[in-house]
Amino acid sequence: MGDIVNYSVFSRFHSEVGKFNLKGKRLLIPDMAPFGARLLASCFRAFDVDAVVMETYRGLDLGKAYTSGKECFPCQITLGDILLHLKREKERLGSAFDPNRYVYFLPESDGPCRFGMYNKLQRLVLDSFPEFKNVRIAYLSTGDAYSTEGILPEEDASIFRKLAFVSTVAADVMDRITWRARPYESRKGSVDQLVREVLAHMEKVIEARGRELPFGEIFDLLGEAAREASNLVDRSIPRKPLIGIVGEIYLRTHPASNQGLIRKIEEYGGEVVDASLVEWISFVSYERLRKLGREIKHSWNIKALKKLKELARSWASLALEVAWQNLRQYQGYRRALTHLDIEPDHTVWRIERYLKRYDLFSFEIGTEAALSIGGAIAYVAEGFNGIVNVFPFTCMPSTICSAILKPILQRLRIPFIDLAYDGSVQPGRDMAIRTFIYQAQQHQKQQQKRHPG
Repeated sequence: MGDIVNYSVFSRFHSEVGKFNLKGKRLLIPDMAPFGARLLASCFRAFDVDAVVMETYRGLDLGKAYTSGKECFPCQITLGDILLHLKREKERLGSAFDPNRYVYFLPESDGPCRFGMYNKLQRLVLDSFPEFKNVRIAYLSTGDAYSTEGILPEEDASIFRKLAFVSTVAADVMDRITWRARPYESRKGSVDQLVREVLAHMEKVIEARGRELPFGEIFDLLGEAAREASNLVDRSIPRKPLIGIVGEIYLRTHPASNQGLIRKIEEYGGEVVDASLVEWISFVSYERLRKLGREIKHSWNIKALKKLKELARSWASLALEVAWQNLRQYQGYRRALTHLDIEPDHTVWRIERYLKRYDLFSFEIGTEAALSIGGAIAYVAEGFNGIVNVFPFTCMPSTICSAILKPILQRLRIPFIDLAYDGSVQPGRDMAIRTFIYQAQQHQKQQQKRHPG
């Protein structure tokens, strides 16, 4: 007799993983990009959701214990984070611990990336602990361009979405202020102290007045941070080689999992720009627009006029939102650029233009490889001196990216390094990074000879 399938297990992927009203719940947010995660939590708190950013990486052993080793490294990290957090909560509260009070926030992605299956796998693991079985998993999905409907009341959802986007822009700009000023600071630690203070102030503004969409105050804080950071820069220090980071979004923005890569590059003599968080959000919206466009064309061909009208309305609404997002991003960067020459962000349209011009890849294939390949070429066009591809060990999109970029950048004589992470410490990695930075310094010298002044 064949094995009996327990369908109740699969039903929980729908009943306990989804978009739930978060009112009255404690929302547990994994720590990815430090600035972005904290500002996102403050956005939720502005709408009366008790959101906290969990301590990260301390529970990695737990994450590895409950996975097979075939999973993506970020899956192991986030699983360890939630398990450790819940275990600590249970120890702290004892019999007062109520799993129904907690909701674990874990967005998902469609397409071939394993990220789309994280919340299902982690649902299975949480269900294996009787005391954690009632902890629900809430997500936002790339499938609907991260729509917030369902997790907040209808009247709050659109306001929250705008606030969260501008907060993400602010996190990106704060990152770029840090990366531009820290390698040249006149007093060690002064830039980190500044951005901590500004971030704390920004969190308070968002939490207290987020419903009012206080974009002016947020942008003023960005301008203040840029001005103060500029004053901390020692102008006598020569400009260092510019290093562009591409790759899988979690690994390149999560300092613990990439073993402090950005600080390490700065320590060894480089200046870093990492691909932004907004770049991914823009890519998701752009992909959604393209999909709606294809569906509109199909509906027109089969004369499904009612469906055509609905799709056209959805396309127009999303197109207006994308235009609004582009404007807000421009305003945030402009405020900082008034005081400090941070690197501007790549637009998705520009990235796709590079892909098409050199026939390297296609957005039709999808995955983060499109952004990494196009973003790397954009860095080269902007005069960067080296490219780093950061990714989890066995990551398919980043492996594709490496296979395409390596011969191209070698031909262009641009230093390039792949850095795959799985939690292990590789003795030769530091030497490889040092060698890469030396190559970038030589590239900068040649660049300065060709373009003096």
